[in-house]
Amino acid sequence: MILPIVAYGSPILRKVCADITPEYSGLEKLTADMTETMYNSNGVGLAAPQINKEIRLFVLDSEQIFANQEEDERGTYADEPGVKGVFINAHIVQLEGDEWAYNEGCLSIPKIREDVVRQESVTLDFVDENFKPHRKTFNGLTARIILHEYDHLDGKLFIDYISPLKKTLLRRKLDDITKGKMNVDYRMVFPK
Repeated sequence: MILPIVAYGSPILRKVCADITPEYSGLEKLTADMTETMYNSNGVGLAAPQINKEIRLFVLDSEQIFANQEEDERGTYADEPGVKGVFINAHIVQLEGDEWAYNEGCLSIPKIREDVVRQESVTLDFVDENFKPHRKTFNGLTARIILHEYDHLDGKLFIDYISPLKKTLLRRKLDDITKGKMNVDYRMVFPK
């Protein structure tokens, strides 16, 4: 089932999310619905707060980036073939590598993209959809997507990384998103 995506201005996007247990009700359906919603919205990642759930869960598919790019477009931070998966109760262990800028966007903040500086590598503790524990290091674009989605679990948004001046210049667009004054190709729910 395709779920509506929570728009900028909704309080849940600023909350720190809680870990869950294997007994969390409807987890298998939730992860399937989140994945379907991500693809329907042309996203590469989706975090639980974006579908109005205050839990430490996100899905991602960085494989599709490489499937849709020519070899010379991939750049320095390519991490082919990418990763597809479910990340539950994720916690950062370590950030490493050079900082690099990349133009990011967010399904909850449509039609706004800005350069965000992040480190090139992240080591993460998490459990998969079967609650099997993992500690893995991710690099390049996959690390960036993970860090973007991870921020959602801590109540942060990519626009928190841009300069105050740029944020001021975006204020009208952000206000329009909050008020639902926009057209997008996917279902959204706006703050009341």
